Amino acid sequence: MNALNIAEVMHSLGLQAREASARMASASAAEKSNALRALAALLRANVPALQSDNARDIARATAAGLAATMVDRLKLTPKIIETLAVGCEQLATMPDIIGEVIGMKQQPSGIRVGQMRVPLGVFGMVFESRPNVTIEAASLSIKSGNACILRGGSEAIESNKALARLVQQALKQAGLPAEAVQLVQTTDREAVGHLIAMPQYVDVIIPRGGKGLIERISRDAKVPVIKHLDGNCHTYVDDPCDLDMAVTVTDNAKTQKYSPCNASEGLLVARGVARDFLPRIGAIFAAKGVEMRCDPEARAILQAVPGADLKDATEQDWSEEYLAPIISVKVVAGIDEAIAHINRYSSHHTDAILTRDHVHAQRFLREVDSASVMVNASTRFADGFEYGLGAEIGISTDKFHARGPVGIEGLTSLKWIVLGNGEVRT
Repeated sequence: MNALNIAEVMHSLGLQAREASARMASASAAEKSNALRALAALLRANVPALQSDNARDIARATAAGLAATMVDRLKLTPKIIETLAVGCEQLATMPDIIGEVIGMKQQPSGIRVGQMRVPLGVFGMVFESRPNVTIEAASLSIKSGNACILRGGSEAIESNKALARLVQQALKQAGLPAEAVQLVQTTDREAVGHLIAMPQYVDVIIPRGGKGLIERISRDAKVPVIKHLDGNCHTYVDDPCDLDMAVTVTDNAKTQKYSPCNASEGLLVARGVARDFLPRIGAIFAAKGVEMRCDPEARAILQAVPGADLKDATEQDWSEEYLAPIISVKVVAGIDEAIAHINRYSSHHTDAILTRDHVHAQRFLREVDSASVMVNASTRFADGFEYGLGAEIGISTDKFHARGPVGIEGLTSLKWIVLGNGEVRT
């Protein structure tokens, strides 16, 4: 496919998405729920066919020498497909927020003014690796009354095509336009350049992938972008704290899974509890093979831990998203220094305080400038499903419109509505 053809294809997808978005915005709650339930049934009925298409992607990725962890992300196992089906059914049962009116107030002039929740219109999503994102994005798009154009990674093209066909089949079964969810069929990167530069068709772009992808889209997009670049999350162990709880939560925040963007990459410990806390968490990290990059004070305390893998932290370590069994460790004077450190070095994704001091907890919640701020809980909870959103399309560290895990509400906006009875302005 040459550049001219790609441009034509992308503009055609954009035009069809824009037309479909008008129908989706007016779709009833029943129609959207019927589409989601039909999609769940189709996923379950097509497990062997989906695995056959998925096997082609896995074989090609393996032959190309893709890392084992990346190949693992491509897999559509029966368990993963069932999880996707259940997710569609859960979304179908959630309340429909489109058309909801809030804050209606009578004004002195006689008019009544409020806000109505409406779909954004058309969103474009560019994602890598995991084909399950096709269903997650499509189902959230349907539930929120939007249309979407999806562009998955080239390594999962056959799986994504197969899943997108089922989505369009489900939409048609529910009497909704198949073009409400469209997949970019080409793996040519030129298609992304067009998708992110069509403001006449696309209202917002959502990139989901590595930092390089998100930086490129943020730089080149001509439409708004919902994004997060890094997940440099922190756990701060305060003085006073429940030491047993602090050890358990810190361990979970770092080691429950190393690769997600909500795993803690930085550990800050108040000086008053450092000598009691650090040897205990250090022993756990040593047993699990977690490398600790320490400031001099933390290293001096951790030096006595048998088998501890200790390195001197550099200035870069305070800003680093490792996505690996590595954590930066720093002893701070207390709450003031902890908040200042986090606001300077964090990526404003998720940060947590472990404390028994209510005043410290409230200060941390108010003053830490991050999309999710937690008290006495693992940063690993920063997730749409865990927040009760049903699902998430991504996480935003931006401050406008959507912030934190982006679920159905994040794919909508509010418009002002005015109800009158012949009033005129004087």
